[in-house]
Amino acid sequence: QEQFVESGGGLVQPGGSLRLSCVSSEHIGGFYAMAWFRQALGKEREWVAKIIPSGLTNYVNSVEGRFTISRDDDKNTMYLQMSNLKPEDTALYYCNTFSGYLPWGQGTQVTVSS
Repeated sequence: QEQFVESGGGLVQPGGSLRLSCVSSEHIGGFYAMAWFRQALGKEREWVAKIIPSGLTNYVNSVEGRFTISRDDDKNTMYLQMSNLKPEDTALYYCNTFSGYLPWGQGTQVTVSS
């Protein structure tokens, strides 16, 4: 059984929006700092949004003000609301603990193109 299952990606035009979901097979949101990561073709994986058990959030500068991370611990689900998407947001998006401690899922592809 996969630890994380990401979904919600797709093809969107610049300026568009998407909402990604990450379902965990275990209840972990209340114990770990969780994060969304992305990996563009030919680049290393980077974290883009983080949420700690208290609910405080942090974002990498390039997505600040455009992305919102949230979670529903009752559903073991984390979300990433993305708006005003740009071509440079194109990547495979993953979720995990902020430390990347647990097995990675398959990710969900986000492509921003006109």
